[in-house]
Amino acid sequence: MDILDATNRKIIAELVANARIPVSDLARKVGLSKTPVAARIRQLEEAGLITGYRAMLSPLKLGLTHVTYMEVRLTDTRQKALQAFNMAIRQIPEVEECYMIAGGFDYLVKVRSRDMADFRRIMADKIATLPFVGGTSSYVSMEAVVEQNWTAV
Repeated sequence: MDILDATNRKIIAELVANARIPVSDLARKVGLSKTPVAARIRQLEEAGLITGYRAMLSPLKLGLTHVTYMEVRLTDTRQKALQAFNMAIRQIPEVEECYMIAGGFDYLVKVRSRDMADFRRIMADKIATLPFVGGTSSYVSMEAVVEQNWTAV
């Protein structure tokens, strides 16, 4: 069986929409009985296509309405410096995403905060003090036009 056949794609789409859907309801929606659907879910998990299930929290309801993207330039990009920066940035809870970039800067960082003053504190007290940070540029998001979880299969 092709791991991403049409039925498994339907299963994944339903689980992305509602990971708490009972297997019986999922089976009805994809046109199979419970046992084959449960087996397919297990196969998708074992293959690493489904990596977990989690509660999605609303950053807006939590008061985290301010989104800033930062370019981060390091003073050293040798492996030891990259590892030190990577380990340190993972410890900042306000950092929602961080990507190493090939281009005019080294990292693109998404920071979620309450407001500009909160962001300024995070930037000055946490990000600017990380190992090997040589400079940053910040871009404040005015509106989320597209913001979604990975759902395309």
